Amino acid sequence: IKRIALTDPQNLDQPFATWSLSKLADYLVAEGVVTDISHEGLRQLLREEGVRFQAVRTWKRSTDPDFKAKRNRIVELYEMAEAGQAVVICLDEFGPLNLQPQPGGKGWAPRAKPKRIRATYKRPHGVRHLIAAYDISRDRLYGHIKKRKDRPHFLEFCRYIRSLYPAGTQLHFILDNFSPHHGKQMRDWATMNNVELAYTPHYASWLNRIEAQFRALRYFTLAGTDHPDHATQARLIRRYIHWRNRN
Repeated sequence: IKRIALTDPQNLDQPFATWSLSKLADYLVAEGVVTDISHEGLRQLLREEGVRFQAVRTWKRSTDPDFKAKRNRIVELYEMAEAGQAVVICLDEFGPLNLQPQPGGKGWAPRAKPKRIRATYKRPHGVRHLIAAYDISRDRLYGHIKKRKDRPHFLEFCRYIRSLYPAGTQLHFILDNFSPHHGKQMRDWATMNNVELAYTPHYASWLNRIEAQFRALRYFTLAGTDHPDHATQARLIRRYIHWRNRN
């Protein structure tokens, strides 16, 4: 029964792609595996065998032909940073930051009904973007909020990060494949400023450790909020980053 439950129904010549308890029970009886079985009995049996009904999720496989080399270099840089042998900075953009009410917030409240925020279909005053960097060794997060996330603004932020360290110290930037991160201007700047550019493979942004920092940033500064303007939103983001680095 366990083997059949874990088999794709289509491989058993069934006209569906997913088992239900009723379909699985009918199949077991029709094939003579059992003479009779209740749906609840089948559920308990599968549970005892460690089989549970789970949702199917999607995931991305990197198609980058240089996946292994890029991954190995990034992993090597992380190991060097943790050993104090290199300064490794993860960079990425977070956004867009708009003024639309954000659902998903959680909090304590002396009421039976959850807190509600207004619904809107407008996004006044445009959007903003947070260009951020995460220093692996120092465990520090940096960020500047910009109206655009193009190459000039990204390079401006890179110059700021470079200014935080002695000129003789080589920096290793870990980046994804967003177009402003590439180009001759970016390569020339990196060469002149003693910076290595290490790009994650295509469809493998999970290798960039700043992604985990963005998850917390979204939870504590955006979820469940309805900021009246960009200045208020930016102030909360900057205060959170300061608090996060201090604690």
